[in-house]
Amino acid sequence: MLKIGVLGSGQGSNFQSIYDAIAAGTLDAEIRCVAADVPDAYILERARRLGIAAEFIDCAPFKTKIEGAGARRMLDFLAAHDVDFVALAGFMRIVKEPLLSAFPERMVNIHPALLPAFPGLASWKQALEYGAKLAGCTVHFIDAGMDTGPIIVQRAVAVRDDDTAETLHARIQVEEHIAYPEALRLIAAGRVTVEGRRVRIGAAQEL
Repeated sequence: MLKIGVLGSGQGSNFQSIYDAIAAGTLDAEIRCVAADVPDAYILERARRLGIAAEFIDCAPFKTKIEGAGARRMLDFLAAHDVDFVALAGFMRIVKEPLLSAFPERMVNIHPALLPAFPGLASWKQALEYGAKLAGCTVHFIDAGMDTGPIIVQRAVAVRDDDTAETLHARIQVEEHIAYPEALRLIAAGRVTVEGRRVRIGAAQEL
């Protein structure tokens, strides 16, 4: 069973999708705690309403990454709740040391694009402005780069001629809420191995 710590910066809809999969009995995991780098992030309120330990963690002195003292504060919080796996759910920072090496191949992120296309912020807007015919989402392992880790699961969304940034983002989020629990189920079942940049999905074990 995965003992998950969820890190977020905003609304927490992907946190909710993970929680719902666990509650439905389709994901063998437990969310032990939730941390946010924004004091009033709604993800904290979602977690507290569900009885899950949730705290704002000061990630200073940096604004776009978690490194050094801020990373150590986050590590202390995760350790206090016996976390062995970390899921980023809209956490708007690049993960650096010492947090990165504390969870080797045990830290994942979801990004609203079909990586390696359109990394970074507002990727659905990037896809729309570029004229892409497909957008989507990617669940990937975390490495030291920005949205560059090995890819576990992707789900595609067709870009419609009448799409706005808002309508495209909304359809991508629907797929995110499917993809994230799916990726975590594969990991929890021991079906995921990483070979360089390639993630291999093994066969399901027979009972």
